[in-house]
Amino acid sequence: MTKNSIAAATLAGSLAAAFAMISIASVAPAQAQDASKEKCYGVSLAGKNDCAAGPGTTCAGTSKVDYQGNAWKYVAKGTCASMKTPKGTGSLTAIKS
Repeated sequence: MTKNSIAAATLAGSLAAAFAMISIASVAPAQAQDASKEKCYGVSLAGKNDCAAGPGTTCAGTSKVDYQGNAWKYVAKGTCASMKTPKGTGSLTAIKS
């Protein structure tokens, strides 16, 4: 190998590592739950959920309708069941539609 090919390979490896670290850093906060928060189903507006929006969706921001029962949003711990929506109150478990 020449010096140029070694340098190019080193640069490519460094870039790949940097991109991997960036993608991991952007996923980690979504997976980590703050102890002062809880998942509350049925309280988010369409496209404003934090995750779990049912079949045909991927995750955050993919709920199709307001107050979708199988889509959740992080809320302050202890407040979910008292949150009122036009469809009822929030729930700590998915709400069957």
